[in-house]
Order: sequence, then structure tokens, then C-alpha cells
Amino acid sequence: MYFPILEGQPFTHATGKIVCVGRNYAEHARELNNPIPSQPILFIKPADAAVSMAPSFRIPQGQGSVHHELEVAVLIGQRLCHAAEDDVPAAIAGVGLGLDLTLRDVQDGLKAKGQPWEIAKGFDGACPLSDFVAASRVEDWQQLGLTLMRNGQLQQQGNSADMLFPLLPLIAHMSRIFTLNPGDIIMTGTPAGVGPLLPGDQLEARLQDWLSVHCRVEEQG
Repeated sequence: MYFPILEGQPFTHATGKIVCVGRNYAEHARELNNPIPSQPILFIKPADAAVSMAPSFRIPQGQGSVHHELEVAVLIGQRLCHAAEDDVPAAIAGVGLGLDLTLRDVQDGLKAKGQPWEIAKGFDGACPLSDFVAASRVEDWQQLGLTLMRNGQLQQQGNSADMLFPLLPLIAHMSRIFTLNPGDIIMTGTPAGVGPLLPGDQLEARLQDWLSVHCRVEEQG
């Protein structure tokens, strides 16, 4: 799958792995009664988790609650391996929005058993993504605001200033564990306000004044 950048030269790398960080906003950790981490909690969604957010995306049925987690998504444009923080900005091709869809009941059951919870996070279609805007728009990676409206009501609102692990050093840290290649996507954590989605929900996701994505939630066939 390819996700375009809305300015400049087209981005021709297919989507790779999606590297995610959990509990990167303290209020989100608290709302789920999770401890606040002292180091990044990392996990990966496979490439097949990526789908377009608009005009609609599908959620699984019959597996319990499916929660939305809106996040700043970062598209990698150059290879990063054991990178320093100063190397990261030049390697970012674009910035957009993603939904880290989570089978919450499934995840809670797996966590209670001490088992990995990729099943709850990495299923096909588990990462609806917006288009991306060029990274050159970003003057300060720690001042990115995002909001999610669901059926006209505010659900999530946050700013990258509130991240426990700031974006650029977080990506450098990731690159020391997983080599990041062009087409890989970084999901940077979700602010508080996560909750269940239902078929028929109408969503509006915003990143700064750069992106506004309107989409509908549909039932998986």
C-alpha cells in the first residue's frame, strides 16, 4: 500500500512495518489503570494492518470492544539504524494521523494471562492512516496538536508536547532496536479519551490546521 505526501515529489515506497509506542501520554496510561512507563513500550503492527482512513474503514465484529486511539503518524523516508537524535529529522518524509485500533477485550484477556497482545493490535486493518503532509511543514516536533471528533462530540485532544518520550529521541531509540526503512511508519502514542467504535460512527480527525480527515466506521464483512 502507498500513502501519498500532499506536497512535493511523490513518495513511491510501499508501506513497511508500523512501529508503535504504548502509553506515551500519562493521562492515557491512567485512564486504563496502567502504570506510567519509565522507558518506551514498543510493539509492531505488520504492513497489512495499514489501510486508508478515508472515506471509510472497517472494524472487526464478534471480538468485543474495538477502541480508537488517535496518534501522530510519521512516515520514514530514509534508512535509520542506530541513529542519533540529530539524524532523525532529515529521515522523516511526512507526518499524518493514524488510528491504532485495539481489540480491548482481547487485549485485556491476553494481558491478564501474561501473553503477548499482538492479536489485539496487529490484525488486518488495525491501522487506518491519513495521507501525509511534508515533514518540512514542521517547525517544532514537540508542538503538534491532534483532535478526534466522534459523531460531532470531542473524543480525544492532545499535543506532542505532552509525550512522555519526545518524538525525535523516541524514533532514534527505535532505530537502535529495529532498523527503520523508507515506507516504515511510526505511531507515536495516543492522548487520553480512547473508547469504543461502532459501525456507522462518523469521525473527524485533525492534525494542526494541515489535515482534516472525515471518515465513516463500517462493519467488517
